[in-house]
Amino acid sequence: MAQTPEQQAVPEIEVAYPDEQLAVKLGIEITEWDPARVVGTMPVAGNRQPFGLLHGGASAVLAETIGSTAAYVNRVGDRRPVGLELSCTHHRSALSGHVTAVCTPASVGRTVGTFEIVISDDEGRRVCTAKLTCVYRDATPSA
Repeated sequence: MAQTPEQQAVPEIEVAYPDEQLAVKLGIEITEWDPARVVGTMPVAGNRQPFGLLHGGASAVLAETIGSTAAYVNRVGDRRPVGLELSCTHHRSALSGHVTAVCTPASVGRTVGTFEIVISDDEGRRVCTAKLTCVYRDATPSA
């Protein structure tokens, strides 16, 4: 079975239901990861809305995937990040190729982390700006 994008970036992450991950279905790949910056890509093809544009929900999934990975690599101890709020502002349409998400931490504490995710098209034009806030919870035995 292929690894999820999160497992490729952070091999020690526990992924429940690895064959049911939305990021895999959308073609998301994480290409760079460390506490200061997480980068991922996603194809436009296969992730369109009815008018042929990149679906805003697909951008949100990309932002949440990259932001959650950043939250995980910035965690303290064995605490796990859980998404609390995601907001997305869509600036322009992506029509083809790939979009790239770059996530940087805005603020990371012991219990809450906030991350900015900028999604750009192949020409470097900003498609979406997202903000993800995660709460860090003590690890529990079940997902």
